[in-house]
Amino acid sequence: MPAAFRSVLASLGVEDLYCFQDFHFPAINIGGPDLLARFERQLDGLDPFSLEANRISLIVHGGGVFTRLDSEGRLTVTDFVRSHTGIAGEITFVGRSDYFQLWRPEEFSAAQMAAREELRKRGLGSS
Repeated sequence: MPAAFRSVLASLGVEDLYCFQDFHFPAINIGGPDLLARFERQLDGLDPFSLEANRISLIVHGGGVFTRLDSEGRLTVTDFVRSHTGIAGEITFVGRSDYFQLWRPEEFSAAQMAAREELRKRGLGSS
């Protein structure tokens, strides 16, 4: 994991990381316990038997795992990560507010380009 990401985690005192499959992209979302707690709060406001609550839980709970960095600051890329992202070699780390993502570099570039184009069409952001 890049030193900048490790520094932020260390400054926040985060040791346990929660990883779950992104809702929209072939990426893994990773954050501290606050990330999981955010979804738990959202689920608390829903009927636990509703379709929306079940869909969120399927991804956040059914598609999530706890992990830690090893003593060298590495994050193990498990079969869970590989199966959702297609990561086999290089990884792109992407900061996303209070969490980060792991992407296959090619997938991230394509998604970023598509997002940029969509924003450009809507007159938002710069080209």
